[in-house]
Amino acid sequence: MGLFDMLRGELIDIIEWLDDTRDTMVYRFDRADNEIKYGAKLIVREGQVAVFIDRGKLADVFDPGIYTLETANLPILSTLLGWAYGFESPFKAEVYFVSTRQFTDLKWGTKNPIMLRDSEFGPVRLRAFGTFSVRVLFAPTFIREIVGTDGNFSMDEIQDQLRNMIVARFADIIGESKIPVLDLAGNYDELGKFISERIFDDFDQYGLQVTQLFVENISLPPEVEAALDKRTSMGVIGNLDSYMKYQAGTAMTDAAKNPGAGGAMGMGVGMMMANQVGGVAAGSMSAPPPVHGAAGLFIAVDGQQTGPYDRETLKQQIKAGRLTRDSLVWKEGMADWSPAAEVPEVAKLLGSMPPPVPPKD
Repeated sequence: MGLFDMLRGELIDIIEWLDDTRDTMVYRFDRADNEIKYGAKLIVREGQVAVFIDRGKLADVFDPGIYTLETANLPILSTLLGWAYGFESPFKAEVYFVSTRQFTDLKWGTKNPIMLRDSEFGPVRLRAFGTFSVRVLFAPTFIREIVGTDGNFSMDEIQDQLRNMIVARFADIIGESKIPVLDLAGNYDELGKFISERIFDDFDQYGLQVTQLFVENISLPPEVEAALDKRTSMGVIGNLDSYMKYQAGTAMTDAAKNPGAGGAMGMGVGMMMANQVGGVAAGSMSAPPPVHGAAGLFIAVDGQQTGPYDRETLKQQIKAGRLTRDSLVWKEGMADWSPAAEVPEVAKLLGSMPPPVPPKD
């Protein structure tokens, strides 16, 4: 070191921090033996806080501004160093600059799926991710609880811990909310606000504050999404009979464009499909829809369909007078409702049952 540098070091002592990293949260001012000249200038810029530490103990805290380091400006440090009657010699202290600006566009997301019970789909697994912003709210607490003696503390060193805290609260909130999976997309803003409120105390204990939190996406496993796509496709198709007729008609049109044997064969197949679809549609229009998989006979009572009834139940209906020869009945395979007397198996039952007892005169 030259003579000029030695003289300048004796005459001028400036303590400041110019941050050009954009991810440094805490920077310890580099000073040989931590020796600071009495009356030195301390420059704290906007978005910074300076914290003095003496022999491991937190001392004075300085907000943005320019300060002359004298006894009056260092009340706590003066007490720790015993400056009761003034002091003008160089002194030793560590100076930590803490960035209080917002650290933005930080990522959070679930490493593993969250299991929950949905009202429509039952047990499901969800993944979620988003972004958040954080800043140091109380520098002494942050240094005491997180930084310690780290002289160059960056966001990377704590981001995983913050992310895990957010995911834990998100899992708890999404489970308590009971919001159906298909309605989650309409509640991203509300979920972000709920999470911010719930994690306030978690971050506050470290001297931190979450200023913004966004839920960007909540997704289902790929196989569940594929099933939903199929369900959506069925909804778009609408009436299945009409769709099949349309497909058959399209096949016939395409086949007619080919005059060869392949075209004739395609037309024949298309016509067969159309006939089959038409037969199914005609059958569904000429007969009432029976209960799926049920065997038996239906009875029309007062214009309402009842049943199906098996053989023993039909006997009871006849005995009770609710099934007579004129009652309209139907079973699978019949084209239309018919009088009971015209249906062989029912007519046989009617013939084997005695007529009702005539009323007394």
